[in-house]
Order: sequence, then C-alpha cells, then structure tokens
Amino acid sequence: MKLLIALYFFILATIQLGLLLGIYHYHRSQSELRPNRYWMGSLMINITGLFIFASGILVIQDLQKPEFNFTIANSLLYIAAVFQLLFCQSLIGPVSKRMQYGFALSVIIFVPTFEYFRLYGSYEIRTILMCAIAVIFFSWQIAILRQKRGLELSRQLMYLQYATAAELLFALGRLGVLASTGFTISRLEQIPQLLILLTIGQLVINTLSYIALGGYWTEKVVLANAKSQTENDEIKALLAERESLISQLLKANKTVATGALSASIAHELNQPLGATSLNIQFLQKKLAEGSLSFEHNQEILSALLSDNQRASNIIRSLRSIFSDGKVGTEQTELGELIESVLKITKPEIASKNIQIVLRLAPGTWANVNRVEIQQVLLNLINNATQALADSGVKPRTLQIECSRVAGGVQILVIDSGPGISSDAQSHLFELLSSNKCSGMGLGLWLCQHIVSRHGGHLRFQDAPSGGAQFTIFLPSIQG
Repeated sequence: MKLLIALYFFILATIQLGLLLGIYHYHRSQSELRPNRYWMGSLMINITGLFIFASGILVIQDLQKPEFNFTIANSLLYIAAVFQLLFCQSLIGPVSKRMQYGFALSVIIFVPTFEYFRLYGSYEIRTILMCAIAVIFFSWQIAILRQKRGLELSRQLMYLQYATAAELLFALGRLGVLASTGFTISRLEQIPQLLILLTIGQLVINTLSYIALGGYWTEKVVLANAKSQTENDEIKALLAERESLISQLLKANKTVATGALSASIAHELNQPLGATSLNIQFLQKKLAEGSLSFEHNQEILSALLSDNQRASNIIRSLRSIFSDGKVGTEQTELGELIESVLKITKPEIASKNIQIVLRLAPGTWANVNRVEIQQVLLNLINNATQALADSGVKPRTLQIECSRVAGGVQILVIDSGPGISSDAQSHLFELLSSNKCSGMGLGLWLCQHIVSRHGGHLRFQDAPSGGAQFTIFLPSIQG
C-alpha cells in the first residue's frame, strides 16, 4: 500500500518533470516571447514537492506524527499553488507589490502553522487545512479565468478553467470523505480508498492544469511568431518599395543635376564669350570705318586672346574638378590672386555703386590651383555683387580680407546686403538649391567642392554688421 501510493506520486512528479523540460527547451529556442516566471516557477516547485512527498511516504511510520519532510513538501505545494494563482492574476493585469507581499507573508505564516499541526495535530486536521486552502485558491482562480476568457478567446485557458473546476470538486470531495469518517486515521492502511483516489485524481488534474498552462504559452508563441512574420513581410515590402523610390529619385536627380550643371557651365563661359563678342563687334566697326590703328589692333587682339584663354581655363578646370586625378597646384600669393579677380569684376562692381574694402596681409602664400581658386572667388564676389544690387541697402560695401591663421590662410568675403534667410542656409551648398542668393556660375556647392579638394573648407555665417560672410580656409602646404 505504502509503495503503491509513493509510486503514484513519483509517476506524477516524473510526468510534470518531462513537461517542464520539454517546455523549457521549446521556449528557450524562441526569441519572440518568454514564458511567464510564475507558472514556470510553480511547475518546478510543485515537482520538487511531489518528489519529497513521495519519498516521505516510503519511510512514514505514524500518520499522526510524520517526519519534518512532510512540512517541507506541503509548504512547497502551497507555494506552487500561490505561484499558479499569481500567474492567473497576471493574465488580467500586473501583479501589484501589495499582492506579492501579501502572499509572501502567507507563506511565512503557513510554514510554522503546518509544522505546529505536524507536531501536535492529526492527519485529518492537516488534510482539512490543505483542502480548505485548495478550495479558496481554486475558486479564486476560476473567477480570474472567467474574466480573462471574456477578454481573450483561448482554448487552452478554457481547458485550464475546466481543470481547475475539476480540482475544486476533488478537494471538496476529500473534505466530504474526511467529514464522514468516524475514526482517527493513524496508519497509512487506515486511509479510505476513496480519499486516496480523490487525492490521486486531484494531482492528475493538477498535472493537466500545467499542460494547459504550457499549451497556452505555446499558443501565445505561435501567435507572436505569426505576427512577427506578417510584420517582417510588410517591412520587406516597404523596403522594396523604398528601394524602388530611391532608384527613381536618383534617376530624376541625375537628370535635373545634369541640367543644372549645364546651365551653370553655360553661365560661367558666358562672361569670356560675351567679352569676346563685344571685342569682335568693336573690331568689325573699326574695320568698317577704316580707322583701326596698330595700337587698337594689338589691344583688341590681346583682349580676345585673354578671353579665349580664360574660357579654355574654365573648361580645363571643370574637367579636372570632376576627375579623380590629383589637383595641379602651384605656390600662389593669394592677395595678388584676389586683386587679379577684382580687375575682372571691377567694372560690374563700379556700375552698381559698390564700395570695395580690401584688407590683404602680405605673404599669404598657399599651394593651390590658381584657376580653380579664381573661379571660387569670382563666384563669391559675383554673388555678393548681385545681392547688393538687388537690395536697397546703403551704403553698399564689399569687404575682402586675406590673412594668415593657424595652419593656413583665411579669406573673408563680406557684403553689407540683406543676408541669407535661416531656411536657405540649411541647403546653401546643395547643387539643386533654387535660392537666388545661393549662387551664380557653378554655384556654392561647386565652390565648396573645389576648396575641399585643396584640403580646406568653405563656411557661411551671418556677418557681424549684417549681410553675408563667406570664409575660405586653405592650408599653407598642400601636396
């Protein structure tokens, strides 16, 4: 009899252990959802309690005064029931600290209480205590599961609710058998067969409850994986659509950029070609009048040659800018370079009543490509000239400074115009910027590219006295 009852407990504990190992390895392989700590803890503690209980049955002599391991086993079974109840509570909302502390206090009270009944009570009192606690917990658990099933349709929760109801009936049946027993049970052989069957039946249903819990969590994992797969498919579709849009935008951008670049190059070449056209017209006029002197002839031919050379230099400069080759540099005195640029732009500046303020420090040498830096200065000066001409600011001042700074040479181009709006500043150096202030000629984006090729940088800031200030930094030594 003793061995058979112990065997029942060992078998149920082994079944639950197999369930625990299977669930643990399955959920460990899942990254979407982790098992709830309450029901996994409840299962592990319940298995430990069953093994200790079964071991105690093998050595028990007197049911009235069993060994201390029965206190340990029943305490573990109580804690397992608490954890299972907390899991059910977590289904409808977070478990509050107050509830956690309350159940922790109940465990602290239960252990000495059961130990007292082990030493001074009877088998019937201990069994009634455990059955009464089971009735309270199972009734509470059923109420929670009914509330949860009203919010979520789950077959596994339905199985758990039915299993809990069956456990409740078995616990009530055990209480009924004890109430109807008219004698004191002191030996294992005196336990009524019906009471043993109800106890074993309750433990079997308890095992089914844990199976339903594992099934519920597996159900959640499957739903989470399905949702994740759906989201992944949606993300892949969105990424594919994004790549398609980027590809189309790149094609459109390339087309627009090519048009913008062509217009910029045409404008840049327009100045020397326009000057050439005027000189040719002047030459034709003098020839027609027959008043062309040797001096005029030499002057016009020199101007034509200079303009032609300038156009050639622009084309050569553009070719080198967009190639991967090394920048062809030479030692250049930047103050002298600035003055040469002003000779070209001075007629336009004078026609718009703009005053030039020069502050050129001597000996500002740098290794640069003379033609490329000349183009940068031309663009910045032309931009400032246009901004001043379009504004009603008086007086109109264009200030150019060149000085040595730590590591290189700094050139400032400052105008007293209206400045540049904060919205325009955010895309000032972009190729496709449509702001009038963002540049003539090749635009500020190419000016920045040229300066960067020389190892320097081009920056913008609002001028201290109003207007726009562009700062060019070029290193003193450039390989």
